[in-house]
Amino acid sequence: MLKTFLYPVPRFRLPVLRSRLSHPLKISMDAVIASSPDKIKVLPHYQYETHDHLSPSTVHPSPIEQFRRWFQEAIDSGVQEPEAMSLSTATSNGIPSARIVLFKQVDARGFVFYTNYTSRKSRELLANPHAALVFYWREVHRSVRIVGKVEKVSKEESSEYFQSRPIGSRLGAWASKQSIVIGENTLEERLEKVQNKFGVKEGDKEGDVQTPDFWGGWRVIPSEVEFWSGKPSRLHDRVRYLRVEGSPDEHPEWKIDRLSP
Repeated sequence: MLKTFLYPVPRFRLPVLRSRLSHPLKISMDAVIASSPDKIKVLPHYQYETHDHLSPSTVHPSPIEQFRRWFQEAIDSGVQEPEAMSLSTATSNGIPSARIVLFKQVDARGFVFYTNYTSRKSRELLANPHAALVFYWREVHRSVRIVGKVEKVSKEESSEYFQSRPIGSRLGAWASKQSIVIGENTLEERLEKVQNKFGVKEGDKEGDVQTPDFWGGWRVIPSEVEFWSGKPSRLHDRVRYLRVEGSPDEHPEWKIDRLSP
């Protein structure tokens, strides 16, 4: 099974390159709060102008493969943090929440991110196992929206990724009880205890830091994937894939439609 992994990258930023896919018109984009609190003055926005034509006849039959193409093109065009995505979850009562997380892997089964299993997002996914993802690549005027059910990634896959992380990130996963209220010095104190637990000193680049049981991956298994390409006058291209009900998870069939912007 073909997989795409996104392993940790050095913390530096390349200059943003001019996209070969788009030509943004230089119009100011801002929102200003007016003197009256019940009025908001919105200034002109960028006019999108991607040069590709997005339609059911031009996309790949598989949304996973179409995503791979766009993701690689985002990287090649200098998009900063193309792996950043919005993750929306909801409680069992339907109360939503959203946050930005980092996409780490894609294969035929779906899209994977990793987190603490005691976090708010994980608690909501356990209670209501559905999620939505949104990628927005401003530099190339493209967006991808994904909706689907979720499942936990296997312990073996989670451990493989965890052990690929820098040692500081592995220690941090042990030190943080994600989403709980903490004191000002709590993290530093917990990190020191974790360093002592694993025999790691400040500045060490290596160490035997095991994968915690409370940490791992979630996979979003897509039932709907939409690709959006910005066009002038807000006449954007939208193509949606809907999974055909009853088609096998290993080789799903997709209905592909163009949507009105």
